[in-house]
Amino acid sequence: MIPAHQESTPAHSSVRLVILDRDGVINHDSDDYIKNADEWLPIKGSIEAIAQLSRSGYKVAVATNQSGVARNYFTIETLDLIHHKMCSMVKEAGGSIDRVFYCPHGPDDNCDCRKPMTGLLKQISDYFHAPLEGVPFVGDSSKDIIAARACDCRPILVKTGKGKKTLEDANEKMLRGVTVVNDLVAAVDFITGGDSQ
Repeated sequence: MIPAHQESTPAHSSVRLVILDRDGVINHDSDDYIKNADEWLPIKGSIEAIAQLSRSGYKVAVATNQSGVARNYFTIETLDLIHHKMCSMVKEAGGSIDRVFYCPHGPDDNCDCRKPMTGLLKQISDYFHAPLEGVPFVGDSSKDIIAARACDCRPILVKTGKGKKTLEDANEKMLRGVTVVNDLVAAVDFITGGDSQ
């Protein structure tokens, strides 16, 4: 897995794109952080749902805050192993995650890539040479919604991970225009219209 900050060949420009948060959307989240590949466990159906996106002609980008690096809970090398496991599982299911973009910084580092800041999404737009207007962004937190809205993405909130708490805590303004679904399987069905070709 190539870290998002390194140069590589971008995908072609006319692309249908979906952006996914990681923890709580693709895999089970943990208050103690996902510190190694063994602790990374997919939510039921999420791997197959990503494969369905691929079969339907979408490019899949993951945008994830990983402050555990800054907190010295795990290294970049360990994070790459986690993402290799995730991408390999999707590949085995017949799909692909085209690129993982992550913020390794802590909340006090004043970076521009830690959601709800928009740095990761701008990296995605630059990499795929694609505007983000209307691009589905599936997340489980208010940070995901704020970042998505700031880049004119279409926010989709899942009830897995922090999703239910986000729904409880969010006001009407926060949820305006947000599609709420049970999980990533339902989000992908919504995005693709059930098309799994």
